[in-house]
Amino acid sequence: MDLQLTAKVESAYSSPPWWYDLRGFLILKSSYRGSLLEQVAFFERNLRERHLEVAIGSGTLFSMVRTWHRWKGRPLPQVVGVDYSEKMLGGARQRFRAQPEIELLQGDVTDLSFDDVTFDSINVANAFHCFADADAALESMARVLSPGGTLAMNVLLYPRGWQPFRWLSERVNRWGIRKGILHTPYREEDVRGRLLACGLTIDSERVTGNCYFVVARKP
Repeated sequence: MDLQLTAKVESAYSSPPWWYDLRGFLILKSSYRGSLLEQVAFFERNLRERHLEVAIGSGTLFSMVRTWHRWKGRPLPQVVGVDYSEKMLGGARQRFRAQPEIELLQGDVTDLSFDDVTFDSINVANAFHCFADADAALESMARVLSPGGTLAMNVLLYPRGWQPFRWLSERVNRWGIRKGILHTPYREEDVRGRLLACGLTIDSERVTGNCYFVVARKP
């Protein structure tokens, strides 16, 4: 990542973790047009024995996912959480300080520092559309995913639906791009094509609101 982009990302995520969480919830309702429960249920289904949580942020959403997984009586996986922002990781480290099965690392998704075929599952929650180099990120994640492993993402789409909701989503997206917390929305066929180009297959996909939920598998 070049120095100018690095400075922009660091500035965008320089706020305290509690503000990041509040801001994320407001974006969820106004731009994604989705529900928190839907996200928790979607990502919980993708937790497997060796799990990588990409762009874990402050850990708030993953904490909910993990709690839901445990409530269902399923064994908790060994988890590595990575994020580019040390500020956000500070919140995650505080949140998971009593969970030794969760390792938190600073890292760049386009150049993950893990061996090939390390993880059985990868979640990218509310983050793919923030990556400046989406193809490099997908190649990096596909490399560390084990055969049969699954990658789950929810990706922000260009706004659709009725006004004034579409207008509000467009305004929020433009603000996010200026702020540096959004790189670009997508069209679902674009994301699907990028996943297939990395050698992954599509297990499931759906669109809810302005969000594309997809699970891809490594053959």
